[in-house]
Amino acid sequence: MNFLENIDIEDYYYELPEKRIAHYPLPRRDRSKLLIYKEGKIHDDLFRNIGSYLPPGCLLVFNNTRVIQARLIFTKKTGAKIEVLLLEPASPENLSVSLNSTGKTSWKCMTGNLKRWKSGTLEKKILHNGKMLTLSAMLKEKGDGCQEVQFIWNGRITFGEVIENAGFTPLPPYIKRDPEEGDRLRYQTVYSSKEGSVAAPTAGLHFTPPLIRELGEKGMETGEITLHVGAGTFTPVKSPRIEEHEMHAENFSVTPGTIKMLRKYSGNIIAVGTTSVRVLESLHLLGEKISTEGTKAGRLCAGQWEWCKYGGKLSFGESLDALEWYMKKNKLQELNATTRIMIVPGYNFRSVRGMITNFHQPGSTLLLLVAAFAGNEWKKIYSYALENDYRFLSYGDSSLLLKV
Repeated sequence: MNFLENIDIEDYYYELPEKRIAHYPLPRRDRSKLLIYKEGKIHDDLFRNIGSYLPPGCLLVFNNTRVIQARLIFTKKTGAKIEVLLLEPASPENLSVSLNSTGKTSWKCMTGNLKRWKSGTLEKKILHNGKMLTLSAMLKEKGDGCQEVQFIWNGRITFGEVIENAGFTPLPPYIKRDPEEGDRLRYQTVYSSKEGSVAAPTAGLHFTPPLIRELGEKGMETGEITLHVGAGTFTPVKSPRIEEHEMHAENFSVTPGTIKMLRKYSGNIIAVGTTSVRVLESLHLLGEKISTEGTKAGRLCAGQWEWCKYGGKLSFGESLDALEWYMKKNKLQELNATTRIMIVPGYNFRSVRGMITNFHQPGSTLLLLVAAFAGNEWKKIYSYALENDYRFLSYGDSSLLLKV
């Protein structure tokens, strides 16, 4: 890990004018601009034409997570507004079980205006199927940077239905406006299906059903993984020493069918978004761990710097073989795991030939991942985008970064 000492986070900052941040999406998803980078050359086009630049017969890997309405706003009797952002379930800890709970559940949350909520119960009225229900929130525990909040409600509806009715879209903090009704649709990919994210996998926001069908007609295959994006994706790297940054953990899942598909297309895989990249590279790491250590009890986890330890002795295909063996041995219908993998310059990508990604915040872990893939050329790419009126961040334009 000595090479990590040479990574200075200051080298991954750039000046991002406020006017370049997209605060609203374009009227049509696939009309965003597309920057294509390959072999040191940059081209411009519209996203709708991305099929002209993708490698023939490639596999596009989508993250099918669905954003929940995780922003809850309560008003105290004094008039003070308390904003509660759901982060992850605390009791029950299983996401699906929590979202399907009726009557009560607890979540780890970030709370705005917390100084005005030292104790007591907050209440919010919910209209569901013509009936007025009450959602109560009680502060159970204050932690470092987050709090555990217990929610109780009447009526036989699930917590997922509660927040769908009572919550708002959890727009990123750099979008400095209140969420609007249109964000429920536009801050969501058209292929989202599994609820659990508090941030969208934004590279996928540009796809439309007709475009996906068109890519299929051109011989390109699509596969899906699930990674529920947490608020930690927006946590900046504050430590000058990159190895001291604590990477957030995110849960992901992959089916045996997807493992087989990845094996078939190994060497010609395009990841849609950094979340898909993290899952694919985590799969490689987990395959190496299983191959080296065998099957151990407990949930599989790709640690932050474990890729330095294992060193990439196996090819991506060989790692997938190890995972397939592991799933068969343990009779798993789905591989559920956690990743804290942090991809920085010096990392050797094993799974992807290219990635589709938006333009990321200065000094972010997402920008470090892009820099790991593109090398120092990331500066050329971002300078070009700034000079040519590209829109940045979640609702912004897109790029296709390709290796030979």
